[in-house]
Amino acid sequence: MLLAGDAWDAKFRNFTKEAWRLETLPQYIVPQEAEEYSRFLSGQPVAPEEDDEWADLIKTHRETGGTIGRVHIVTRPLSDYIRFEFAQYYAPQSDVGEDIRILDVTDRPNPLEGVQDFWMFDRSTVVLMNYEPDGKQIDRELFDGDPASFVEYQRIALAEAVPFSEYVKQL
Repeated sequence: MLLAGDAWDAKFRNFTKEAWRLETLPQYIVPQEAEEYSRFLSGQPVAPEEDDEWADLIKTHRETGGTIGRVHIVTRPLSDYIRFEFAQYYAPQSDVGEDIRILDVTDRPNPLEGVQDFWMFDRSTVVLMNYEPDGKQIDRELFDGDPASFVEYQRIALAEAVPFSEYVKQL
């Protein structure tokens, strides 16, 4: 089953303990980001959104005992998009409590080679994030199977990654 609109948004409203994401691509093409990304590429500073619904969601879930987290697999040199993502999203989201971690596989084998992007909710519901090779999203697909392999992917990613704030200190 494909997810969009309110069915997709509901996954973030209704989880009880954890929403977690694995990101594997060096770039995501997000039409809503085009203007801000263009400014970033021209050297203009990025400014986090003043009315940030994602930050509000992170705070709301933290207040009720829930967490939102992610691991992004990267290689150096970081792509322009990753540098933009770090400045525009990761820094402010980390500041409000999202558990963002980076798995740099520049000088070592990728322990999650071939695993595609996904979101996992409460370690029981998995949504596969389907992208073109260039990072353009195709769709989101509710995984209809045992989530055990995705729980294992999460375990590996968390064990191998470092917190975002620690990673950016070494850049």
